[in-house]
Amino acid sequence: MFSSVQRQTARLSHFFPQNARRFQSAAATSSTVNAAEIAHFSRLSSTWWDERGELAMLHRMNPVRVRYIREKLLESTFEDHGEDARREMESRREVLKGMDVLDVGCGGGLLSESLARLGARTLGIDASESNVGIALTHASVDPQLSSSGNSLEYRHASAEQLVKEPKQFDVVCSMEVIEHVDNPLAFLSACAQLVKPGGHLFLSTIARTPLSYFLTILAAEHILREVAVGTHTYSKFIDPSELISFFQSYRPSASSPSTPTDLGDMGSGASPRPWITRTYAHGLPTRLEAEVRGIVYIPWTGEWKLMSRSSTPWGAAQCNYLFWVRRPMDS
Repeated sequence: MFSSVQRQTARLSHFFPQNARRFQSAAATSSTVNAAEIAHFSRLSSTWWDERGELAMLHRMNPVRVRYIREKLLESTFEDHGEDARREMESRREVLKGMDVLDVGCGGGLLSESLARLGARTLGIDASESNVGIALTHASVDPQLSSSGNSLEYRHASAEQLVKEPKQFDVVCSMEVIEHVDNPLAFLSACAQLVKPGGHLFLSTIARTPLSYFLTILAAEHILREVAVGTHTYSKFIDPSELISFFQSYRPSASSPSTPTDLGDMGSGASPRPWITRTYAHGLPTRLEAEVRGIVYIPWTGEWKLMSRSSTPWGAAQCNYLFWVRRPMDS
């Protein structure tokens, strides 16, 4: 099995050329969990819900992430079913009602709680047991969440562990996680396998650029001390073009969801259609298949701003950005 992982990682490592050596060495293990990263965030677990603490920037970012998820799902509803269906969905307070949503790397539950309040049947998973404990405790004291039956659940688990089960989700989210894992190729594959045909994958991460190093490491960690020192590793940052390239070639296994594959089975049994089939001259995908949107922190307002689609080719995604991709119905 390990030799198969190594062969496929070698074949796919051109998607992330700056990190190819790290991916090759990480292929010797089936786990994407980095013990040092988990220990770091476990130490911060008690501060997850302190809006002025070390995770304050995530609290400020969360409303933007939720609005973007809502916006894309409404847009997809319009494309699939027309304006009347979109308006009906938008008119509901619980916009995500009836959807199964997975939050991979949920931490203390910031995003998971927001999605559950929008009506989604939400499962949050995290490789840190202490983070899951904080998430459970916080949800238990909220009457809306604690009395909502099984609309919000948490589990101490990784994405690759969940792939071994038959469950798939309408929406899979993994926000500010991929830049902290080992073997991001395997992590992306695990997240993708958890998406139902026609479902949505949302990621939030950081581009690997001089600007992102200055803002997220030099300024945020060492000068302003807005984020704990050691939170980010520049070599682990992922460029939008690398995610686009991955999904231009990624094909899920033709086997059942309960049979996991390593880094996507690209053999004879694979689906003939990748998730991204076409890009424009500037390298960005068509908006019906995938999207890259920059998110920029405005220090004088203390808020994050979602940048427009048209600004992405002009450098708006050079630091923090959101990535959305949809799994084809016939894959």
